[in-house]
Amino acid sequence: MTGGLATVVGAQGFVGARLQARLAGEGWDVHAPAKGDTGVLTRDLGVVYYCAGLTADYDRRPFDTVEAHASLVSRIIEAGRFERIVYLSSTRLYDGLPRPEVEEGEPLVFDPTDPRRVYDLSKALGENLILTRAGDRGRVARLANVYDWEPGAPGFLSEWLIRARAEEDLVLDSSPAVARDYIHLDDVVTALIAIAGAPDPAIFNVASGQLVTNGQIAVVFEAAGWQVAFTGEAKPPAPPNAVIHRLTALGVTPRGVEDVVAGYLKGLA
Repeated sequence: MTGGLATVVGAQGFVGARLQARLAGEGWDVHAPAKGDTGVLTRDLGVVYYCAGLTADYDRRPFDTVEAHASLVSRIIEAGRFERIVYLSSTRLYDGLPRPEVEEGEPLVFDPTDPRRVYDLSKALGENLILTRAGDRGRVARLANVYDWEPGAPGFLSEWLIRARAEEDLVLDSSPAVARDYIHLDDVVTALIAIAGAPDPAIFNVASGQLVTNGQIAVVFEAAGWQVAFTGEAKPPAPPNAVIHRLTALGVTPRGVEDVVAGYLKGLA
């Protein structure tokens, strides 16, 4: 899909801001409604990218989490003034599955008695509404761990990369054995635009397709001249690896985190 009207709900956030800039640069007429703008229920929205959500503070703000992940999107779907809608979810919904690899069609498992599952359950409800109540206009993007190095970028790896600008001896509050699937913000934006143009309703894993440990990333830093130490020694089980066949079928192949980090550090040297 190229050009036309697009609405980025949550354009003030980490992913939404970069997506809005990319769409505008590619000639889209981009609307970025402020939080609480009821116009999203009354005006034509074109292609909607639903980027609103809570991450770090979801447990402290459970009712805001439900509003952001499910209630608002349900009202947008009910109003129906959009051509397509891409809902941003998370690969953390797979964390309860005892499998080394997971595809998008795998049934999810949640414990409703766990108060910290409000994030997963509300995201799953948002996905359900998109896929069952938006007709053939809904798409779901399950994002892995997104990183960047611009000031204020959230997440462990983002903070690590930002610190590398000013520090060559890094002590990190984590363990070298922790494994995650990391995907750069620019690759996420590329994926979301491709998903909006996908011919059929579906869920898409937006990930690199590879789990990488903190220790492996530290090796990249050390090869570039940095020193890295970790305060922890925990060896938690790795999360399921999200398979990305559906994403690559759209022509999107995210870059591996080690290559991206090596290029970034080379630019700092």
